Amino acid sequence: MVRCPRLRLNPAAPRLDLRKVRVHVQRLRGGGGGRGLGDQLPRLEGPTPGGLSRRARFRLHFPQLALRRRLGQLSCMSKPALKLRSWPLTVLYYLLPLGALRPLSRVGWRPVSRVALYKSVPTRLLSRAWGRLNQVELPQWLRRPVYSLYIWTFGVNMKEAAVEDLHHYRNLSEFFRRKLKPQARPVCGLHSVISPSDGKILNFGQVKNCEVEQVKGVTYSLESFLGPRTPAEDLPFPPATPHSSFRSQLVTREGNELYHCVIYLAPGDYHCFHSPTDWTVSHRRHFPGSLMSVNPGMARWIKELFCHNERVVLTGDWKHGFFSLTAVGATNVGSIRIYFDRDLHTNSPRYSKGSYNDFSFVTHANKEGIPMRKGEHLGEFNLGSTIVLIFEAPKDFNFKLQAGQKIRFGEALGSL
Repeated sequence: MVRCPRLRLNPAAPRLDLRKVRVHVQRLRGGGGGRGLGDQLPRLEGPTPGGLSRRARFRLHFPQLALRRRLGQLSCMSKPALKLRSWPLTVLYYLLPLGALRPLSRVGWRPVSRVALYKSVPTRLLSRAWGRLNQVELPQWLRRPVYSLYIWTFGVNMKEAAVEDLHHYRNLSEFFRRKLKPQARPVCGLHSVISPSDGKILNFGQVKNCEVEQVKGVTYSLESFLGPRTPAEDLPFPPATPHSSFRSQLVTREGNELYHCVIYLAPGDYHCFHSPTDWTVSHRRHFPGSLMSVNPGMARWIKELFCHNERVVLTGDWKHGFFSLTAVGATNVGSIRIYFDRDLHTNSPRYSKGSYNDFSFVTHANKEGIPMRKGEHLGEFNLGSTIVLIFEAPKDFNFKLQAGQKIRFGEALGSL
C-alpha cells in the first residue's frame, strides 16, 4: 500500500484573492499585427491601475464573444452547409418586425440577399407537387365552390368559355386549360403579326446591342435567352463566322432589323397560345431551369429572370426571315405543352438546370418543318406565364401597341 504525501501549504507564500482577479478584456487576441477582437470592443472607462470602473465592470461582452465565435465557425463551413445554416436565420431577419435581428449585423453577420433567398426556394419541386394536386378529380359538390372562388379572385370571364358549366371540369387542370368559343377571339387578318395569347404587354420594340428588355429598364442577353448557335444544318441561322455577332447570325436579309414583344399571362387569362403569323417551325430548344414568378414586379427585381426560368424556344422563319416564339415557365407552371411535339416533357427531374435539349422538325421525309397558320392552336400553359416573340422584319415594321395595355388573342401587334 502506497500512501500519497499530503500537500502542505507554505504559510510564507502569498495567497491569491479570487475577488481581486481582473480580466483585461482589451488584451484578448490583440496580437498578430492585425486588428484583434479587443480592438473592436469598446474601450473601458475609468481608472485602470486601481481597478475597473463600475460601468465597465458590469458591461456584458460575453454574448458578443459567443456570437463572434459562432459566426467564425460558420465562415469556415462549405457554401452549401453555410447556406443551409444561415437560411432560416435570414428568413427570420426579413419576417420579424421592428428589425428584431438587426443587432446581429453589428457583430459581423450579414443576411442572404432577398434575390438569393428566393432563388434557393425549390420552385421546380413545388410546381410538380402543384401539378399533381391539379390533376386530382374533385367531387361534384366541391367543383362549383372551388371554381367560383378562382373566378372571383382572378376575374375570369366564363361567358367566353366553350363550356360554361363548372361541373364539366373534373379538376383544376382542366379548368385552367379551358377552351374558348370560336367567335370569342376573332383573328385580325389585316396585320401581319397578331397576339398569340391573352395578356398584358410588358415591352416591345427593336432589339439593340443584342439586349432585350423584360420590363422597362431591365434587360437580358439575347444569346443567353435563345441559347448559342449550334452548327446543325436544320437550324434557321445563317453560317457563323468567328467574328460575327449573335445578331448577324439571326438576321438573314440585308436591311432588316430584330424586333421583340413580351406578353405576360395572368392567372385569370386564357392559357392557350396560338400562332402569331404564317410561319414554319423548324427547331425546338428546351431549357430546363427555375420556375420563379414572372409577374412584372418580380421581373423588375431579378435581372435576366427569363434566362433563369424554364422555357421552350420555337424557331423558324416567315416571309421576312427569322422568327421565334418562346414560352417561358413560371411558378406552378411547370407544364408547357406544344401540340405537335410529343417528345417535349417540361419540369422533369431527369433534366438538370443549366443545359438545353434540341429537337429538329426537319427530317428526310419533311424538309420544310411544321407549317403554322396565323391563329392556329400552338400550345398551352398550366396556369399563366409569359410569351416572348423575337423576329426579323424590315425597318418600316410598326407596332400598334402601348406598354402596359391589355391585349387578347387575335388582336394586332404590328404590321408593315
